[in-house]
Amino acid sequence: MTGLPHSVDFHFDVMCPYAYQTSKWIREVRDQTGLKVNWRFFSLEEINRQEGKKHPWEREWSYGWSMMRIGALLRRQSMAALDAWYERAGRALHEEGHKPHERAVARHLLTELGFDPALVDAAIADPTTNDEVLADHRRVVDADGYGVPTLFFPDGQCLFGPVLIDPPTGAAAVRLWDAVVAWTEFPHLYELQRPKTTADGELISTTFRPYLEARDWVSINRGEVINFDQGARADG
Repeated sequence: MTGLPHSVDFHFDVMCPYAYQTSKWIREVRDQTGLKVNWRFFSLEEINRQEGKKHPWEREWSYGWSMMRIGALLRRQSMAALDAWYERAGRALHEEGHKPHERAVARHLLTELGFDPALVDAAIADPTTNDEVLADHRRVVDADGYGVPTLFFPDGQCLFGPVLIDPPTGAAAVRLWDAVVAWTEFPHLYELQRPKTTADGELISTTFRPYLEARDWVSINRGEVINFDQGARADG
């Protein structure tokens, strides 16, 4: 396929199990093709905030928001530093069942990566990390986006997804990338969706088990509490 983009902006929230699976795929695409991945933020806590509740930046500590504030401080060092933080924090939550949204665990993971654990407190003490996360979040909202993973292409097009739980590797990862890029040839192609069977719901629940056991929040999508055991929709 000709005319493939050389870069993509990948909006994520560490809290989202679907975005984590897609991030594993996009890293594989990067490794296979040299694609440049720019990591950007999006807050599930803010998009699903109930009226009257505090915004995540108004709290001393918010689960996904605070993990992204740490990421924002790391991104000032390099995109590679943010990439390492998202990969490690995501793996801790979604595969190992740990709690990177707790300060002590976040400090431990930063130390493991070779970063200064004091970055946790520094990120929270710096109000401009709020500004950076919010700017990335608003970019998706302004495009009428609603969840993660959300991709922005160099020509400005925005796509939600791909949503998957078994990220392909090798040549298969590149074939999926080609298919996603092909979607951008049709700007008025809005939706193509595979219904989820009972077996799909069971597989999703099994795949997300570490995350479900480690999370300290209720998963909400567009005001509806998500029960993964029932194979609910995957809107991030």
